[in-house]
Amino acid sequence: MGFSGKSKTSNESWGMGLLLVFCANDDDATIINNNNNSKSNPFTTATKNTSSNLLSKTQSTISICVLLLFVTLLLFTLSTFNPTSHLTPPRRLLSNWKHNPSPKRTTNSPLVALQGLGTLFKRGTSAMDDLVIAHVTEDVTESELRLFLRTFFMSGLAAKSDLVFIFPHSFPPNFTSIVQQENDSFKKLVLLYKYMNETSQKLITSPSFDVTHFLDLGKKEKVKGETLWGKGIRGSFAQPGGNEVETEFTQLSYGSVVSFEAAELDPENSLYGFLGGVPMTLRRWACYPMLLGRVRRNFKHVMLVDVKDIVLLGDSLARVRTRNHNSVYLFKTGSRHQKQVFSGIIMGGTRGVRRFSNAMLIQMVRVAIQHKGKNSVTESGILNQVVNNGFALQNINLITSTESIPDAGSLATRYSDLASSLSFSDYTAVQRGNSNYDLSSIVMRKICSFAVDSSVYSDCRQ
Repeated sequence: MGFSGKSKTSNESWGMGLLLVFCANDDDATIINNNNNSKSNPFTTATKNTSSNLLSKTQSTISICVLLLFVTLLLFTLSTFNPTSHLTPPRRLLSNWKHNPSPKRTTNSPLVALQGLGTLFKRGTSAMDDLVIAHVTEDVTESELRLFLRTFFMSGLAAKSDLVFIFPHSFPPNFTSIVQQENDSFKKLVLLYKYMNETSQKLITSPSFDVTHFLDLGKKEKVKGETLWGKGIRGSFAQPGGNEVETEFTQLSYGSVVSFEAAELDPENSLYGFLGGVPMTLRRWACYPMLLGRVRRNFKHVMLVDVKDIVLLGDSLARVRTRNHNSVYLFKTGSRHQKQVFSGIIMGGTRGVRRFSNAMLIQMVRVAIQHKGKNSVTESGILNQVVNNGFALQNINLITSTESIPDAGSLATRYSDLASSLSFSDYTAVQRGNSNYDLSSIVMRKICSFAVDSSVYSDCRQ
């Protein structure tokens, strides 16, 4: 028993000595001394080793806690550090930014329109009450997009509303350049008329373009606040065109131009499971609820328009500005004996248009399930079914106009004389239709017939 106790004490002494070596709490002399004393006095050795063990564990625990505390503080500091908050340029540098444009800024870092989605082409001067949503179908050409943009700016709608494009997919770079070119031409046209009016004794206007829409800055316009698009961007100079807005534009009023891809507003492609390949004429109805839901508190009136089939020449939204938010205004199509409505342009209060788009989406799904055919759903068919469905429209104030949208043939007859002083606003909107007339050439000939306008648009000199 004595030998067994001695062996056990010796093993414990060796273990304690090894622990003290790793913790580096005592020197080698202490370790040797402890080994010698263990032979002479086992009771004293056990007491000292126990104390050393507790001290070593305590020091190790404290060291680990301090290390964890330091690492925690370091990670917290790194996670809360915001390097951009100290790099905001002063206001005086922003005013000089236009002297150093970066032409590659557009393609490399497009500006975000809303909540991480969309692209901001041009930021308006202030918040607008009206919103124009233009959907771009798969077969829209460059000339059609250019004509739509040009007439939109010249119609005066740009002074009262923001323009949102919805593309079926990622739009090609040449479309981006078209939007930027028309933006630049619009700015030049406004500044040119503004300069002429400031230097002339009488007001100079054009039958195709009324600059007074953009120069009217009353108190009501100034208190509207910042535009919704591109939140966090200071001023209206920030746009992906590279050339920032001139100081003269601080005295003007115009809306923003933004775009979204259908996949951003309808990420699940809601109708694909029911219809298979969904064309933009149908998928656009799945995009409206999300977009209008996010901006419902920012706009009072909305227009849905087809870029392919419609050219805006005047302020069509004037028809609905005096009506309530639940209203939806439609135009008829075909002969007077047909009770069909036109899908190329729909407008009304924001709440009414949003509810109408939800009703269209529900009806598409219902018809697709009932007929079990992917070719059974057409936009015109669904639209007329919803219009004649009283239950779907119980919370919508539907107004169907007795007039129809004129086509290119009517416009050609109206403006057959280029010297005519008739304004574009005589027709607020024109559809391409099935006419043999080329709507683009008719409108462009009219624009280029005015000296001031033709000096701005380069295609008038070709």
